[in-house]
Amino acid sequence: MLLSIGIDAQGFQLKDETGKVHALTDYKGKWVLINFWATWCPPCLEEIPDLIALYESREDIMIIGVAMDYANPEVVMDFVDSLAIPYPTVLGSREIASQIDDITMLPTTYLFDPAGQPAARKLGLISREDIEEFIKLESVDSLKNDMSMKP
Repeated sequence: MLLSIGIDAQGFQLKDETGKVHALTDYKGKWVLINFWATWCPPCLEEIPDLIALYESREDIMIIGVAMDYANPEVVMDFVDSLAIPYPTVLGSREIASQIDDITMLPTTYLFDPAGQPAARKLGLISREDIEEFIKLESVDSLKNDMSMKP
């Protein structure tokens, strides 16, 4: 289950393996999912196929993977290539992670709404279904709020 959160991570900048800088403001109008993971972490590896499927099936979501706790960047990128991960991968560090939150376990996933506001955090394994259900419920709540504000 995704838990709503109250963090202030709107100023983050994450540079991926190609050198492109990703900022939350770059993706206004889309859900943004930041997934902290490691190559040695079984639950991390279990959720990657769901994240790939989600990324490839929805145009309203941006996923950025942040690889943590690694000794050799080349090993991480070879791993990313072997899994054919299509979304951007950032070689993370504690300093990079601290732009968003204090990461205490892997995997950890953060979801930001289309307005760029922190929407949810999940410590541990996440599934495509968890994410899609959360987005669906948030969209329904947003629609209800919009409808209640109209005369």
